[in-house]
Amino acid sequence: ALSVSSCSAFAPSAAFSRQTSSLEMQASRADFLKQSLASAAVLTFFNAPAFADDIKLPSGVSYVVSTAGDGPKPDIGELAAIRFKATYGTMVIDDIFGTPEPYYTRVGSGGLLKGIEEVIPLMRVGDRFVVTIPSDLAFGKKGRPASAGKPRIPGDATIVYEVEMVGLPGKEPELIELIGDV
Repeated sequence: ALSVSSCSAFAPSAAFSRQTSSLEMQASRADFLKQSLASAAVLTFFNAPAFADDIKLPSGVSYVVSTAGDGPKPDIGELAAIRFKATYGTMVIDDIFGTPEPYYTRVGSGGLLKGIEEVIPLMRVGDRFVVTIPSDLAFGKKGRPASAGKPRIPGDATIVYEVEMVGLPGKEPELIELIGDV
């Protein structure tokens, strides 16, 4: 990883003195370019866009937009189709990215974790967010006991969700044309 302290291009050095040869300056520029390209390759490999800012909501929920969609935003009460993966540390709690059908939920119905309920109305179709939910908006002090196919989640656990808004069935042009609703 590129750090400011390890990159000579950002620190005063002999490369900028009048006694330095042009060959040495070209070498330091070449080193800088190699380090910059290596950093860019790492960011591309991890699919972390340069504009990804950690947005923190007043509740303590934070999210990063990993993919920006260009579809419509849902209205409260509207049916939304989402896909998600929930993790606690390295433990996968739930993952429906590989299932044939998305998960359908009514926006604002209270059927999901409070932290997810807060973020869904902010998303557009095509958006993919990485959401960090503090324990009080996830499973709280008691956590969640293990159930069939689901691991136990300890109390005060911070949960990370990767959520993708895949559709709003009531706003999809194909469905509107099919049922004649205008």
